[in-house]
Amino acid sequence: MTAESPQPEFESLYHRAFADFKLRALWNVRELEHPTAEEALTITRSLRVEGDLNARRLAEQIERACRAAL
Repeated sequence: MTAESPQPEFESLYHRAFADFKLRALWNVRELEHPTAEEALTITRSLRVEGDLNARRLAEQIERACRAAL
């Protein structure tokens, strides 16, 4: 049985945050290939402070997904 488990929702949202807001809000953060829920939560403050309304909404989605995973 070598089937990989599906990617958690917070992980896909985390990578989307880097794809969409790397230059504006996450320029000083290293992107991890497989972040834990706690690591994904660390970028939400930067998204809220440095990003726009869309970044803030994405931060809220990441927080909800992380809470569901914990």
